Amino acid sequence: MIEQDDDTLLAAYAGGDMAAAAPLAHRHAPRVLAVAQRMLGDATEAEDVAQEALLRLWKIAPAWEPGRARVSTWLYRVTANLCLDRLRTRCPTEVLDAANEPVDPLESAGARIQDGQRRIALEEALARLPDRQRLAVILRHIEELPNPEIAETMGLSVDAVESLTARGRRALGAMLAGRKEELGYVDE
Repeated sequence: MIEQDDDTLLAAYAGGDMAAAAPLAHRHAPRVLAVAQRMLGDATEAEDVAQEALLRLWKIAPAWEPGRARVSTWLYRVTANLCLDRLRTRCPTEVLDAANEPVDPLESAGARIQDGQRRIALEEALARLPDRQRLAVILRHIEELPNPEIAETMGLSVDAVESLTARGRRALGAMLAGRKEELGYVDE
């Protein structure tokens, strides 16, 4: 079976083929959910955002213009905006919950604990970044999107994205610098 591109699937959905929604959701929902989880730090709230982003995609399907934007970029932008809206209404002292990750039985308990501590430290540091820096760092260094796509997603220039990610990396480095030994990082 030939895999259909996003524009074709969205056009099919808009034309009444409800089955076209499943491959689109399967293709994009995990990454949309991951971005929302990292931005919000709350699994339930992230699921709400991911569902809302996909719902908005289904609603705009009849007006979608193939080639004007990538579906993934559009979804990241909607997800980012929904997350930023939610973050604006939050109390600034809320802290990220640790994400539940599957345990590798081959890893030693000590390594799992240290990896968990690193993940929590990174999540806490990310949560302290300004919203736009956090989003830029997540999209670039965790989701591994190219700067031009991040720029389109965030409605910024590529230079602005590069500046945000650089400032975010410096801020994360400063926040975590005093914890290298505790987190198991060794200077070589």
